Amino acid sequence: MRTLFGVVVVVGLVGSASAAPLNCDLGQYTAQDGLTAELASDVLSVNWTGDHESDLRMLFVLQGGQPIVRELAIRRQGGSWATLGQDLTPEYHVTSGVRRLSYQQLRPWSLEALGVEVTPELRDAFAQVNDRYLLEGTGAEVFQKITQEVIDREKWSVFWDAPLVVPGVEEGRGPRNLGLPRSPEEIRHMDASFNSSSCSVKTNGARIEVTFPGLSMGIFAGDLRFTVYRDSNLVRMEAIAKTEEDSVAYIYEGGLSGFSTDTLSRVAWNDLGGNPQQYGFGGVTNDTRVAVRAANRVLVAEGQGGSIAAFPPPHAFFWTREVDTNLGYVWYRHDEGDEFGIGVRQHDREEDPRYLENYALYNAPPGTMQRMAMYFYAGTGPAESTRQDVLALTYGDKFKALPGYQTFVNHFHLRFTERQRALGSLDYKFPDLEAMKAVGLNIIGLSDFHGDMDPDDPGPLRFKGWHDYGLASQKASDADFLVTPWEEPSAYFGGHFNTMFPKLVYWSKVREAGQPYTENDPTYGTVYHVGDTDDMQRLLDDEDGYWFHAHPRTKGTTGYPDHIFDKSYVRNDRYLGVAFKPGMGQDLSEKRMCEYRCFDAVDTMNNLIAGSGLQPKYIIADVDTYQKGPNDDIYANFPVNYVRLERLPRADEDWSPILTALRNGDFFVTTGEVLISGFDVEGSGSARTVAANVQWTYPLEFVEVVWGDGVNIDREVIAATDLPPFGSKRFEIPFDATGKAWVRFAVWDSAGNGAFVQPVWVDQGLSSEGAGQP
Repeated sequence: MRTLFGVVVVVGLVGSASAAPLNCDLGQYTAQDGLTAELASDVLSVNWTGDHESDLRMLFVLQGGQPIVRELAIRRQGGSWATLGQDLTPEYHVTSGVRRLSYQQLRPWSLEALGVEVTPELRDAFAQVNDRYLLEGTGAEVFQKITQEVIDREKWSVFWDAPLVVPGVEEGRGPRNLGLPRSPEEIRHMDASFNSSSCSVKTNGARIEVTFPGLSMGIFAGDLRFTVYRDSNLVRMEAIAKTEEDSVAYIYEGGLSGFSTDTLSRVAWNDLGGNPQQYGFGGVTNDTRVAVRAANRVLVAEGQGGSIAAFPPPHAFFWTREVDTNLGYVWYRHDEGDEFGIGVRQHDREEDPRYLENYALYNAPPGTMQRMAMYFYAGTGPAESTRQDVLALTYGDKFKALPGYQTFVNHFHLRFTERQRALGSLDYKFPDLEAMKAVGLNIIGLSDFHGDMDPDDPGPLRFKGWHDYGLASQKASDADFLVTPWEEPSAYFGGHFNTMFPKLVYWSKVREAGQPYTENDPTYGTVYHVGDTDDMQRLLDDEDGYWFHAHPRTKGTTGYPDHIFDKSYVRNDRYLGVAFKPGMGQDLSEKRMCEYRCFDAVDTMNNLIAGSGLQPKYIIADVDTYQKGPNDDIYANFPVNYVRLERLPRADEDWSPILTALRNGDFFVTTGEVLISGFDVEGSGSARTVAANVQWTYPLEFVEVVWGDGVNIDREVIAATDLPPFGSKRFEIPFDATGKAWVRFAVWDSAGNGAFVQPVWVDQGLSSEGAGQP
């Protein structure tokens, strides 16, 4: 036995050391074909049928309170067992910092939206704001007087925070967050240890969960769980732990150590250029985990009898950043003798200094069970074969083409036109759009004029920018790829929001004294000057445009859309709803992405407008990010809209079909692994059926029907753990429509990936007490 990075590592258990007594509770276990568990002689054996006509088994023992994987083996059905690992030790490591609220969430308009009285003293404090930063001094002290209730609630939705960056204040600039500067003492590094004497075995649909209590990891405590899935070679390992401390933000690393180079002689991956790479353990031992910037986030250990991949969940593993650079999410470590470990990890900060202040980590609110997951996939073939099997779970990190649909994502601050102008040509092809096209995107909504191209100019400079922006977008489009020149103006309506028009519209966000709302410009034709909410609404009406809130309830939209639920420009069909931008406030205890910020916001709005005659409000996949490159890990950080369209409009055509489909809710949103190719609410009267055609890759977790009655929100959750991976099914769920105003449908899988359709009215004439009132 030896200690490595604070983790007890047990060497040579087989044939040299006996397992400790193991008491396993099998009360929730039910044997089924292809999925069995048995406890004998203090060894728990789990056997299951995998994919590609293979069988797998894992043997678990306890040694000194430490769960050990005595053996992980695989065979082709009818063949001989090949051992991939023996005496494997689970290891976890957590690094934590202090969660802080950002000053961006405390702008006067957001504080007002949150119900905080904005005093003259508070407004004077904001007079000290220089660009994005609050200067140090009395202004900072004022914010400490804001009610602790607001701070404690809103800090969990923070975007501008980097808890592991010390001191966190740039020279010459004030802090972005309350309570800066940070101190080194705030940061804690915690290794997992175990004091287990038992386990529990549970059959959950077509999977078996083996749970070991007694995990301790600094301020965290909980369980270690392994999950195996019938008809899949997947193994999920997770630390399920909570902390009772407040204001905890954290990252984690996990893996298995004890693999032998006699069995698995090398690790292999593809680098960010797509080139095969390997490490054959010919060097000296490693002192730390070696971070690998692997394409698709996959590292594979390979031997004569097969191979095993390590990788994180494709989306839930990440919080929102401004860029998608691959920081190295898998690791290997050459240990003493012929042993090594593999696993997953998070970097502790952004590497590009331009984005250093935004690296928010995961939230760990007190008492919440954080599920720190990673996956292994065992294969009977060589490394590349196993890597391809893992890539199938994300369709090769591409958004799968679906007949009758176009893939659409909005909100990219690429400074696309400004960069082209600097090079003297609007024909220059930047890698940003090529990288997005390569992952299967068809429609890209840009958001230039975001600090570039004179966004607040009242006319001539901005109109020249619009001209170049429109022309550059046309030049970047082709027959199967459309780039639209849209914007995040964030003016007048409240919060940050995106506008979308069916053609290029020349308008300014400034209307100076004496300027008309609209005029005929000799160069650009009809142009508009917008100076207030009435002008903004009029522009949308005149040019058939639509808008929706970006990153609801956080960042520059803190307090919105709630604060303006009663406004005419929200109670209006030009307003579509809110962005689906998960990861701002990433909490690994949540079953659904963006549960409060996105779904609750839209569900609440639809209850408020029930019976109003308006169309429903929706949740639209949105990205809000900056420059991209072909080496970036784009797929992992993008939710996508699948918009039902007969064909993709050309760049020189009217884009109304896209906006009409969005306004009619004729689209679904997905992380990519779950597709909903058809949805309807069938029947009439109170006896309805929610019907949806769904296909998926990862084993499913549950489907749900969510509804509102004009006052309350409720749901029916239906477990789907009995379904195999890589499946498809038409779900038909009876639905009692009595007293219901609207309904929607969503699907979530075991890795936290999901897809959902838009709400539809069930009874447009419903009139409930309180409906339509904020």
